Amino acid sequence: MDLYELTKRLVNIPSVTGDEAGCARFLQKHLEGLGFVVETQPVSGDRCNVFARHGNPKVVLSTHMDTVPPFIAAREDADFIYGRGACDAKGIVAAQVMAASWLLGEGVTDFALLILVGEETTSEGARAANLHAQGSEYMINGEPTDNTLVIGTRGMLWFKIEARGRMSHSAYPELGESAIAKLLDILADVRRLPLPHDPVFGTASLNIGLISGGRAPNVVPDRAEADVMFRTVPEPAGSATLRERVQQLVEGRCQLTLVRETPALRMQAIEGFETRVVPFCTDLPSLGNWGRPLLIGPGSIHDAHTEGEKVAKGELTKAVDIYARLVRKLLGS
Repeated sequence: MDLYELTKRLVNIPSVTGDEAGCARFLQKHLEGLGFVVETQPVSGDRCNVFARHGNPKVVLSTHMDTVPPFIAAREDADFIYGRGACDAKGIVAAQVMAASWLLGEGVTDFALLILVGEETTSEGARAANLHAQGSEYMINGEPTDNTLVIGTRGMLWFKIEARGRMSHSAYPELGESAIAKLLDILADVRRLPLPHDPVFGTASLNIGLISGGRAPNVVPDRAEADVMFRTVPEPAGSATLRERVQQLVEGRCQLTLVRETPALRMQAIEGFETRVVPFCTDLPSLGNWGRPLLIGPGSIHDAHTEGEKVAKGELTKAVDIYARLVRKLLGS
């Protein structure tokens, strides 16, 4: 199976977060066929990470098999492969697998692949994998970075805000208490919070991604909730953190649940590779036991999570060479 066929085959296996079992089974069988010793790492239910090694791994290539919804089947033209996961991150899986196949053909050993579940939500696959580290020295993670080596990623601070009120007939709003009105006031205050700035990572950002609530147009709502997500940057020591300031702002006004907190991460440069800082976060902060982190992969983050998700065939081909070159370089170091 060549690089493009493998990418399409992976895209055509639905694996929205929580439903990755079929993709994991395919990868396990495929990697065993290449000559790897393959282990699965249970995560939850029938979900598992796939770890494939050759020798005693010093360097590990890693990315994730899960996607955001909805499933979109693969198609291609002369220049691109389209479909859910083509860019984020099944094209990357295919490029890493092909690089691994090249390396085996050259007689290279002491490296591995780690393909994870759950990256698109709470990195539960990465957190499970971190309990089973294999003594590697380097972790090369794949995300769509236009094949540019990333030396810094922002973190993530994800809250669920739940407001409660009291129902009444909407003709008599004074007899009820609107949870939606409460929530709107809270969200307005959250939006006014000053956001931290870092000279390298830039200014943190906020997205109010989900809002729901109410019963009917003629009922004063007794419940409302929202999910808010900050993309965070390193903060100076000695002052209240963004998390603490959000908690202080809403204290006593609602129920606040911290869903996920992932720190910003600084990484090393490698001679001969162009570098950049990106505003998204990855599984890497949850994989600290796997060695020094690097981040690079084909595709543009602007194509990820879109209806027209795609990856350039030329970038996939280049990524195979990049991954193989990095493994050789790090093994040599």
